Amino acid sequence: MSEAVENMTDADLAAHLAEVAGNILVTVRESGLFSAKALGKAGDQTANQFLCHALREVRGEDGLLSEEEKDNAERLAMSRVWIVDPVDGTREYGEERADWAVHVGLAIDGQPSIGAVALPGLDGGTVLRSDQPRALPAAPDKLRMVVSRTRPAAEAVAVAEALGAELVPMGSAGAKAMAVILGQADIYLHSGGQYEWDSMAPVAVALAHGLHCSRIDGSPLVYNQSDVYLPDLLICRTEHASKVLALIAEVAKAA
Repeated sequence: MSEAVENMTDADLAAHLAEVAGNILVTVRESGLFSAKALGKAGDQTANQFLCHALREVRGEDGLLSEEEKDNAERLAMSRVWIVDPVDGTREYGEERADWAVHVGLAIDGQPSIGAVALPGLDGGTVLRSDQPRALPAAPDKLRMVVSRTRPAAEAVAVAEALGAELVPMGSAGAKAMAVILGQADIYLHSGGQYEWDSMAPVAVALAHGLHCSRIDGSPLVYNQSDVYLPDLLICRTEHASKVLALIAEVAKAA
């Protein structure tokens, strides 16, 4: 291990791992060896092997939770747990779309403390980091809500209609969350089912950018739980949070 890697901060490490994993995934995709379905599986497994081996090498004293790795309950007794999604948006990756991501995050005592989200499909690739927040673009007059491109949640559609917001279909959870930071959307509301690895790194990055992040009932997002199912979340500009949460409650009552 190089001295530079040994001296990396947790935030630098998260960003480095996300970027390298993203580059690996691009190389696998550009090999031309796989069909769309096989490409998704090959990418997931290849990126997972890199991330898990790297984290065990450089942060072996920490816990680890990965979508593509058998869970180890020992993490529950640990304060520091890395939570990774090697390919968030496997379908989009396999279809050679741009809206997929790599998530590398560190939860400390259950809190989304450090995160990096790589978006290798964007021109030139980019990595958004919790330790390097960017200035948010100005919000437009007509709000935009990013939703699943294949199965937008009924709650999100109903809230968007009440707000008069435009729906922006997109693939991975990480791409959707980062769209709010990049000025492509203003609200990300999801209620269709997710797991800790889908949101932990994106939430850490979003919080660092001053965005509101919570469950759709307004309760906090807590990580490194025995049950890693974390089905819903809201990420939006803080000035919209109270109105969106109130509308979610109204929609739930009417259902």
